[in-house]
Amino acid sequence: MAEHHGTKRFASSAPEITAAHLAAKTKRIRIGTGGVMMMHYSPLKMAEVFNTLSAFHPDRIDFGVGRAPGGDNYSIYALSEGNQPDVYHLYEKFSTTLKLIKGDIPNNRLYDKTVAMPNHIVLPEAWMLGSSGQSAIQTAKLGAGYAFAQFFNGDLSEKMIKLYKEHFIPSDFMEKPQTLVCYMATVCETREEAEYEGKPQDIARMLLQQGKAPITLTPKEAKDYPLTEFDKIDIERNRNRGMHIVGSAEDVAETLLKEQAIYGFDEAMICSIPHAQAKRLNVYRLLAEKLL
Repeated sequence: MAEHHGTKRFASSAPEITAAHLAAKTKRIRIGTGGVMMMHYSPLKMAEVFNTLSAFHPDRIDFGVGRAPGGDNYSIYALSEGNQPDVYHLYEKFSTTLKLIKGDIPNNRLYDKTVAMPNHIVLPEAWMLGSSGQSAIQTAKLGAGYAFAQFFNGDLSEKMIKLYKEHFIPSDFMEKPQTLVCYMATVCETREEAEYEGKPQDIARMLLQQGKAPITLTPKEAKDYPLTEFDKIDIERNRNRGMHIVGSAEDVAETLLKEQAIYGFDEAMICSIPHAQAKRLNVYRLLAEKLL
């Protein structure tokens, strides 16, 4: 569950609430945040929220955090009640939160005389989100999993995964290094249909990179959307960088397996948001038939 603020396009402002709702309605699937935007919250609050989630749903909760704001300047300052948000000590904040979750005393005067309740719970898995590779080594040293958002900027590299694995220090949250790469994918029975269903996402991403407000289009609206030659080049460039994989289940599954062989990640996460919910469900159904 992602966290976004100040947008009318995503209903994802409170990932921990959505995670609780979904965990209560399921029995086996792991539910996690991808992620809680740490700059907006106290380590004690984050620890208490995820200890509570894990107490209700042992061994099914992933505590995933991110260092980005997840919103525009107006949202950032509203969430911090007008104060200057601290964006320079987020790894320390993550470390403090992990200590509180497992019941250790943090080396921090604000939190060394309190306890996160409930305690004595099954620890959630801990994950750090990254989109540029700068967080790989820091995440490894904290003994957390590393989740890379390939759909965000397409900068995944072999070096990034290698550095994370080389610097990993086992922790109570994760015994060995675990890497996850998140791709955006649109999958249909045929490539032609996938191109039709995926075009709205291509246009939204293109507009965002051009500094314009993304718009939500139906596939029919996207088909008729006027694109300049430069727009088409931008879309093709994003596709070539692996930010959006489009095609039949066979095509997309083959691409994912090739990427895994090249980069050596452990798990692929698929973000897929066609306009219709039935189409979204079909993406996962088709990929599951090919990959699972």
